[in-house]
Amino acid sequence: MFADRIDAGERLADRLVDEDVAVDLVLAIPRGGLPLGRAVADGLDVPLDVVVAKKLGAPGNEEFAIGAVASDGSTWYNDDAIDRLGVSGAYVREEWQAQTAAARQKAATYRQGERLGELDGQAVVVVDDGVATGSTARACLRQVREAGADPLVFAVPVGPPDTVEALRDEADRVICLDTPRHFRAVGQYYRNFRQVPDEEAMRYLDRDEATT
Repeated sequence: MFADRIDAGERLADRLVDEDVAVDLVLAIPRGGLPLGRAVADGLDVPLDVVVAKKLGAPGNEEFAIGAVASDGSTWYNDDAIDRLGVSGAYVREEWQAQTAAARQKAATYRQGERLGELDGQAVVVVDDGVATGSTARACLRQVREAGADPLVFAVPVGPPDTVEALRDEADRVICLDTPRHFRAVGQYYRNFRQVPDEEAMRYLDRDEATT
């Protein structure tokens, strides 16, 4: 059980130090990943930035992910779900276009119009406050890999064992503090898991403002 996202980030930073993980840059997945990301970046004394992805929602159930797309168009499809639900190619293309535009807009808002730069040769850690299905994490990791990060590490406080194992296909290393066998939802493992508004989340990108 984590007190809040800051507590989880501090513990995650300690684990990264204990395991001698090289870090040049921390990339947080907004919104909930930013308070945690600030704690990780401060603990490791490296810069913090964001990487953004949006879920591709199933027809009639936008909360169920049939995939995810990052702001650069990097995509992960849940092929099993698409086949099982009989989702048409036309629907997938339309949803991809809409969510790609939404991810680009959100990334531009957080970065004040700037894009994620080239990451060639940089040791990058992508963080979030936890994973359930891992759909947005997969798309984010694909974008960061495409940008040249090497090595690429994904680090989270909590997630189900099968998702954490599957994410090893997307990163050089995956670090998860807790992998409960009977995982329910990320928020179940935090005493304080309140929603983080965009305006508040963006403040964590400024180290001085985040610590005042």
